[in-house]
Amino acid sequence: MQIMINEIKNWIKEAAELIKKEIAKNDMTVDTKNGRRDLVTNVDKQVQDFLIEQINAFDPDAKILGEENGKDHLTDFSGRVFIIDPIDGTLNFVLEQENFCIMIAVYEEGQGKLGFIYNVMEDMLLWGGKEVGVFINEERLNTPPDLALKDGLVGMNSSMYRKNSYNAQVMAERSMGVRMSGCAGLEMIALIRGKHNAYVSSLAPWDYAAGSVMLEALGIKFSNINGKMLKFDGREHYIAATPTAYEEMMRLAEQAKS
Repeated sequence: MQIMINEIKNWIKEAAELIKKEIAKNDMTVDTKNGRRDLVTNVDKQVQDFLIEQINAFDPDAKILGEENGKDHLTDFSGRVFIIDPIDGTLNFVLEQENFCIMIAVYEEGQGKLGFIYNVMEDMLLWGGKEVGVFINEERLNTPPDLALKDGLVGMNSSMYRKNSYNAQVMAERSMGVRMSGCAGLEMIALIRGKHNAYVSSLAPWDYAAGSVMLEALGIKFSNINGKMLKFDGREHYIAATPTAYEEMMRLAEQAKS
């Protein structure tokens, strides 16, 4: 496992350098996918191609699920699966050139083994899993305190808040405040570090795979909004929080359905 950890860290740093070079060139191609805010760039595709090349060289038998280039669907999660988001927060990447992440997760026989989230412009890597612990760069993290919803900040999807989906506005009002970064990776980092104590959003598998591995290792609860296991197939309403906050948020979400 240590060999794999070192390999993935190297891939991430190389991918980050590729991204920074493309930013410096200021010549990226931007297209839309499912709407004017759902962007994809040539850099997203280049980074995913690079990561897939590294994975195939390291483990030719591994399966890959990724956001771009036709890799966004996988039905067989047996064996080892790498789940990758080459640039999480592409809208931020295009418009701000910061506040975006590279994310890689490793699952074996459907179980999360390792997660990696790299804030590229801040040079901040969160990584780990149940077998090795969770780290920020090389500093081991402790389990965040089990705060109630009223005692912490909630990361939230702006659309869910605006529409009050599943009582999202009520959750926000009961918390100390809401934060919206437009990047699942950054929201996961805040939750893992104990800066926030809850997160609710609409996410695809590559958005939640890496973070969920680390959340599980730290005893932070997560599921889809119905309290069920994540399907890793298409977009789902995702909720994660410290245990006390999670139970309260799930009660509020359930009330919204009645």
